[in-house]
Formats: sequence, structure tokens, C-alpha cells
Amino acid sequence: MTVSVEHARPGRGAALAGLMPALSRYGIYLFVLVFLLVAAIAAPAFFSRSNLSNLVLQIVPLAIVACGQAVVILVKGLDLSVSSVMATAAVVATSFSGHNADIPMIVLVSIGMGLSAGLVNGFLVVKRNVSPFLATLATMIVLQGLRFAWTHGAPSGLMPPLLHRMGAGTWGFVPVNLPVLLAVAIPLAFVLHRTTLGRRVVITGGNSMTGRLLGYPVDAIVIGAYVVSGVLAAIAGIVLGGYAQIVDNWVGRGFELDSIVAAVLGGFALSGGRGTIAGAIAGSVVLALAANIVLLIGLPVQFQIILKGLVIVFAAAAYAKR
Repeated sequence: MTVSVEHARPGRGAALAGLMPALSRYGIYLFVLVFLLVAAIAAPAFFSRSNLSNLVLQIVPLAIVACGQAVVILVKGLDLSVSSVMATAAVVATSFSGHNADIPMIVLVSIGMGLSAGLVNGFLVVKRNVSPFLATLATMIVLQGLRFAWTHGAPSGLMPPLLHRMGAGTWGFVPVNLPVLLAVAIPLAFVLHRTTLGRRVVITGGNSMTGRLLGYPVDAIVIGAYVVSGVLAAIAGIVLGGYAQIVDNWVGRGFELDSIVAAVLGGFALSGGRGTIAGAIAGSVVLALAANIVLLIGLPVQFQIILKGLVIVFAAAAYAKR
């Protein structure tokens, strides 16, 4: 009898060992399903057409930022400047006349600003060996100062109607901003997971010395990751500004931490070299679902912060386990 038990234990251990990689890779999607089940039980109004549309409208800006943040984390970095880039892009969008004819210039200036911020971050990290935390924190503060100097602390003006439509409108029950996320996420996922460049990014993030020995342009890859994060943050700022219509200097506040948490929840390792864009988007969905459920069941808004903290603890524990 004892012999059979001893033989059974390795079998169970092997089964668990085989299950752990699947849970590590697909656990975030299971987590999304669990949240949806909780929502269905606790707040039946969750699945109303209006709530689902509004939920997606809120998810998209965070998911866009999380995609950019994920690329930086993939190369073993962090980008704390994304929230400031978002706010600056939104302020830029309201600094024109407010007509649709200004949209090409708004997009050009905003993306140029995000690209410049990414270049500065990448240069400081790669060429000056500044830690990603300090480099991107400095960029965040500089952009904040420039923003306040430009607006004198009180930005005025409205988003052009088309950008407002893009940020807050729907086609039937399909949010207009959803195609923006798809236009960002699908090409980015293809490049990272299906191309030689993507493999080089992953290898560089996993072990930069290996990348150098293989002849990869490691410095250019890391700088490029920060540029992608800056550009996507600028796009997200335009989308979020369109949702808000009237913006202030703090649009996107908190997105720097939320995007990091979303990426880690989605399977990105802070040590670099692992993660998928789909996972980062799923992590964004989890954060948005948590906040939405709190409101629907009638709890005070402060519980959003508590629940977000619990999700962060879960993410940290899951990362440590992996």
C-alpha cells in the first residue's frame, strides 16, 4: 500500500509540473473569465450594451499604453513617462482651433513629441547608463513642467469633434476607439512574435550579452523600444483626450503604474525577454473590469483603489512565483 502511494506522488507532481507552464502562459485569460463570472453574479447590469460599450471605451487607452510599456519591459526597462506623454499629447490636441482640419497637425505634433520623449529615454538608459526608473521619471517631470509653462496651469480649448467622436463615440454598440487599438496591437504583435526583429528584441531583453555576441544592434533595439512606448503613449493621450473632450494637465495620471501592472499581469517578466501583446491587453481588461465591478455593485469609489492594490499584490506574487 505504501509503495503505491509513493509511486502516485511523483505522478501527481509530474502532472502539476506540466500544468504550471500552461497556467503561467494562459492564467490571465482564465482570470478574465473569472472576473466576467463574478460580474454576471454580482452585477447583472454589467452585460448591458451601454456598460460594455463604456467599458471598452475605457480599456482602449490603457491597453494602448500597456502595449508600449510591454515592449519596454520586454527589453528589461520601465517607462514612467507615459502618463506625462499622454497628458502632453492631450494638451497639444486642445491647443489648436478645435476644428477637424487641425487633426493632421495634432497627430503629427503629438507623435513627434512622443517619439522625442522615447528617444531621450532610450539615450539616457543606453548611452548614459541612467537607470530606467530615473531616466523616465526625469522625462516625466520635464514634460510636466513644459506643459504647465505652455498652459499656465489651466489649458483651454476643446478636442476637434472627430477626435471626440473617436474617443467617446460608438457605432451601434461598438466603440469607435476599438479599431485604434487593433491597428496598434495587431502589427506590433506580428512584429514581436512572428519576425526576426521580434526575436532579436526578445533575445536582447532576455540576455543583452547574448544579443551582442550574436551581432544584434542591442543599443538601437532598446532605444527603439522606448520610442515605441512614447509614440503609443501619445496616441493613447489623443484617444483619452477625445473621451474626456475637455482636458487638463493631469490626463492619464496613474497610467504609468497601471500599464506596468497590466503588462506584468499579462505575463511579462520584469527581468525581460518574455511576454505577449495579447497578455498585456488582457491585463488591461482585468484592471478595467475590477474598477467597473466596484462601481456596478454600489461600493464607494475608494474601493477601486483597494481592489487595484490587491490586483497589484497578486501580480507581484505571480511574478515572484514565475
